[in-house]
Amino acid sequence: MENSLSHGCALRPWTACAHNFFPHSKPLRTCKNALNIVWSRDILYPYQFGKSGFTREDMKVEKCIKESFVVIGKEGSTLDGEGFIQRLWIDANSHFEEVQHLAKKDESGNTVGIWGAMSDFSRSFQPWEDFRKGLYLAGVECRDDAEAPNGWIKWIIPGYEYIYVECEDGGAFSTAIKYLEDNSIPLAGAVHDFTCPQTGKNYMFFPIRKL
Repeated sequence: MENSLSHGCALRPWTACAHNFFPHSKPLRTCKNALNIVWSRDILYPYQFGKSGFTREDMKVEKCIKESFVVIGKEGSTLDGEGFIQRLWIDANSHFEEVQHLAKKDESGNTVGIWGAMSDFSRSFQPWEDFRKGLYLAGVECRDDAEAPNGWIKWIIPGYEYIYVECEDGGAFSTAIKYLEDNSIPLAGAVHDFTCPQTGKNYMFFPIRKL
């Protein structure tokens, strides 16, 4: 659905991916060129977080580099209370026509990406405090020169090397964090939610190195 946004996985590890508005069909690689991901590779991580804990199953962990990009969206914070992320997406969806013309498009004219971008309260794009306290921007990737309309906020996300995982259930965050810990990889910034508009699939992007 081209004239609405979609929410992905909330950063909080106990929260499962919410339903989105786009049909599922293809993997993220459909979006890679449009996202300007300059390099990526796949890793198989043999742990999956289930209801009873970690089990021995292969979870695909992918690694990529993405240069700095712009997201324009509706901003809120954990101080706004439980359910604030869902409220932000409702607000963003109901007013999407105000930013639709600013959205970055691929060669076919499709919106490049829907982001639930995150930052600590200092706005330096560090991880949420205790992974539970911080800022959230429910929005769409936009052209670099785009200016946020009244009532919208523009963030410029720094360039990072990321690992990213598909958000198939509520364990994606915990599994990816365990992968980082097991491989002694520090988290270099705030985690972001991403929805590929062409496939409807939800992912979580974990910064591991600032460019």
